[in-house]
This record gives sequence, structure tokens and C-alpha cells, in this order.
Amino acid sequence: MKSKICDILGIKYPVFQGAMAWIADASLASAVSNAGGLGIIAAGNAPADHVRAEIRKAKELTDKPFGVNIMLLSPFVDEVVDMVCEEGVKVVTTGAGNPGKYMAKFAENGVNIIPVVASVALAKRMEKMGVNAVIAEGMESGGHIGKLTTMALVPQVVDAVSIPVIAAGGIADSRGVDAAFMLGAQGVQVGTRFLVAYECTVHQNYKNKILKAKDIDTVITGNITGHPIRVLKNKLTKAYLAIEKEEASKDEPDLERLEALGTGALRKAVVDGDIDNGSVMSGQIAGLVKKEESCEDILKDLTADLDRIFTLF
Repeated sequence: MKSKICDILGIKYPVFQGAMAWIADASLASAVSNAGGLGIIAAGNAPADHVRAEIRKAKELTDKPFGVNIMLLSPFVDEVVDMVCEEGVKVVTTGAGNPGKYMAKFAENGVNIIPVVASVALAKRMEKMGVNAVIAEGMESGGHIGKLTTMALVPQVVDAVSIPVIAAGGIADSRGVDAAFMLGAQGVQVGTRFLVAYECTVHQNYKNKILKAKDIDTVITGNITGHPIRVLKNKLTKAYLAIEKEEASKDEPDLERLEALGTGALRKAVVDGDIDNGSVMSGQIAGLVKKEESCEDILKDLTADLDRIFTLF
């Protein structure tokens, strides 16, 4: 079972674990890597020392490749980039910005750079910059999203670039993985399914809300701010959308009201288990996720048909 991305990164299965802030830590990343995928630690807005500690924990838990996701709008991005290179991490995924400033440093340290893209234009720009692959993420995914669906985005990006394309958004079982490869992807990134892995340290209340979710239970907030986010419906989203509607009717919207409501909301859900007033980020595929499992079992299910799919190429 091989794809180009497996050869590039030295992994068994062409499956990336999504970089979910406050969630994707050493425990989850190492378990995914041990199971044959690419585990990813999410740096988020954390300072370098915190991320370094997670990297070192992961090194103790696995001898397999794993990556770090760097959010380029983080106030600590410069020090996190330096630290990741110092620690010898060989895979970095990026989001929320342009990694161009750091490409030379990454290249010097043998780091594979794989940015998340939401459009063909951005994918082509990243290829010219010298990245090793791109993650084409559709708006079905949880958290921060773009405007195109996975089905529409992935094949257009595949046709536009010559580097490997990783499909993300709305993938939670082997059918989604198979579909991604038929669209021309060389791998997939999965987030929501891994939220309910035994090795995921998210609060049990968060896991239970994912497991109980139906197909229509997600909603998009933040359209007025220009930073839309997909989450599961709750008291917070109801209040947020009401304020959005009110402010959108004004000539000068007061976005600070929304910022105040959202500050600390993800931590409330992930750490405190407050699934009413916290931000429960999830993809639309949550309705397909029905049980807690080990990362090993999740990887086995996701890749069950790949040998057969690969014979078609």
C-alpha cells in the first residue's frame, strides 16, 4: 500500500491526523503515528516551550514520523519555527498565513512543508514557493473553513499542481478515503473521526457531543468577521449568530462583541467540558462517527479498501 506521500514522509498509510488546536497533542499524534499514519501536534497560539514539551513527549511515545502544525498568525510563530527546526521535526503543516518567510530555514533543516489551502490560486502559489505537498481542505471540515467543498476543490487543485495533494474535509471512513483517491489525491487528512479516539485527551463531554451529532448539527459562525468557523450547534452558537445578525445590519458592525463572546470558548469545550457555552468544533461528517475506538482501529477502517483502489491506477 503506497502513495507518493508515503514515500516522501516515510509513513505506512497516507492518512494525516488533523491539527486541532487544544486537542492534537503528543498523546493523539504519537498514537496515530504508531498506527501507521502521520500524527500532528497543533502548535496553535502556544509559546515555543509548550510545543517543545509536546514534541519531546511524542518522541518518547513513538519512533515513527510525526509533524507539527504551525498557525502562522500566532504571536509566537518565529520562535516556534526555530524550535521545530532545533527539535528535528521533519514535517510541518501550516495554516492561517503564508509560510514564505520561513521556507529557506525549513529547507536548510530538511523539513517537509505542507500548507493547508482553500483555493487553486493558493495551491499554485505554494507550489511555486517550493512546498512539498498541499492539503486541499473543503468547507465540510470543522474549525476554520474556506468556501469550496472538498468534492469541488480537490480535483481542481490536483489538476493545477504537480506536487501531491492531500484531501481534507468530510472524510471519516474508507468510502471517503477511496473517493479522495479517485479525485486524484495522494492522501487524506482526518480530524473529526480522531476526536473520539481513545488516545484523544479532549473532554469526554466533547466526545459525547460528537457521537450524538446528526448530519445537520453543525453551523458556521464568524462570516461577518471574515473568519468562518464550523462548529456544533449549542447555546454559544445561538447567541453568536444572533449578535452577528444584529451587527450585520449596521453600517459599522461592533466586532468586539463577537470577539468577547468567542474568547476562550474552545478551551471551555475541550478542557472544561462545557459543551453549551464552549466552541465545539466539528466537521459535517460527525453524524457518521458513532463509537470511540483506538487510533489503530480507526486507521485500519480508513484504509480498508486502499489496496483495491490502488489497483485501479
